[in-house]
Amino acid sequence: MYDADPAHAAALLRHFADLRDGTHGDAVSRRDKEELFAATVELLDPYARQALDEVNAHLLLGAGEVIATGARKSKGGTEAIWALTWPEQRVAGVNPIILHAFYGTGFHHPHLRGGTVGDWPLNAFTPEQAAAEFPTLRAIASAELHNLVFQRDYRIIPATIRGRAS
Repeated sequence: MYDADPAHAAALLRHFADLRDGTHGDAVSRRDKEELFAATVELLDPYARQALDEVNAHLLLGAGEVIATGARKSKGGTEAIWALTWPEQRVAGVNPIILHAFYGTGFHHPHLRGGTVGDWPLNAFTPEQAAAEFPTLRAIASAELHNLVFQRDYRIIPATIRGRAS
C-alpha cells in the first residue's frame, strides 16, 4: 500500500543518521560540511527556481522576479537564499517569498526554511536526492505565499484580482 522508502522518509532517516553518527553525509569537520553544503546549494538551485517560477507563473501572472544568492557566508554561518519579489508585495511592504538553505554556526548540519515557515532538515548529496527535495521546496514556497497573504491580504496575489482564482 505504501512505498517502502519514500523520498521524504529517506531524507529524515539521513538526518537522524547524521545526528546519530556526528556526520553530515560523509563529512565530519565543519569545513567539509560547509563544502558539502555549497555543493548541495548548487544541486537545489534549479528546483528552488522552479518552485518559485511556478508561483510566479500561476499566481503572480509573471509579474515576479527570482533572485538567488548562491552559497555565502553570513553572520549566523553559511546560507543561500532564493527570493521571489513582485510589485504588489513591495507596495504592500511585506517580504518576498523566501526559500532559505542555511547551515548555522552552532548547527550540526544544514536546514531549509522559508521566511515565515519553519525548518526542514536538508540532507541531499546526489542529484536524485536534490530532485526529491522539490516537493518540499514547492511546499515552502506555497506556505510562504499563504503566510504573506495573512500579513497583508489577498490583494497581493494578482491572480485573485484579475479573475484567475476560483
